[in-house]
Amino acid sequence: MSWTDFERAAARAVAGLGARRLEAVAGHIADGWPRDAILEADPDAAPLVEALTTVEAANAVAYLHGVAAGYAQRAAETSVQAVWSGPATHRVPVRATAQVLVGLVAEARHELLLMTYSAKPYPPLTAALTEARGRGVAITAVVETLQGAGSALAGAEPYSAFAAVPGIELWHWPAGGRAERTSKMHAKLAVADRRILLVTSANLTQSGVAKNIEAGLLVRGGTAPARAAEHVAELQANGTLVRLS
Repeated sequence: MSWTDFERAAARAVAGLGARRLEAVAGHIADGWPRDAILEADPDAAPLVEALTTVEAANAVAYLHGVAAGYAQRAAETSVQAVWSGPATHRVPVRATAQVLVGLVAEARHELLLMTYSAKPYPPLTAALTEARGRGVAITAVVETLQGAGSALAGAEPYSAFAAVPGIELWHWPAGGRAERTSKMHAKLAVADRRILLVTSANLTQSGVAKNIEAGLLVRGGTAPARAAEHVAELQANGTLVRLS
């Protein structure tokens, strides 16, 4: 394993662990903790610990501190933009949902989370997702099902919109696990690398991202992107969300 491999592992680690936990791991390495002790303190650090085997510990610690500091500074710098679908106006320039969503997918380097109520094949998004998988991005999509939606959705299952994307993980909220029969998996959002968050009223359909009048916000930096991804991860861990077979 080369230093470049370690750099990639560090980038993935800071995206997954965040600055504070990465700093803690770096501190354990600097203090000479054995591998098992580091993993007991933070099991999610396993890929990074494995990448340490062929690099000097002192150099690795200095690099990890720098990565954590840079990530923390970037996370503290938050920008929020309005995003719209539908008819445009000349007096108020805004960014289109379709453009923003495809751009967000293109920016992802490590992980990508999508949530949508309805979904239909949208070729620009399918192409962007396929390219993301090709560069190693782990993609998770949480979708509603026809059973969960009841009579509100018809036609093909929403998850079939992602059938052409290789290696994508599909999750759902089982109808049997909902407190009320009428509850819906109605969230629509996208998170790239836990640093960019799109929250929108638009479903992942051509009508939703390009034709309807829909509104949303694109958030870069701050804690909101990571918190959204962490919330979904916890719902997966506690069994609220379940993998689609």
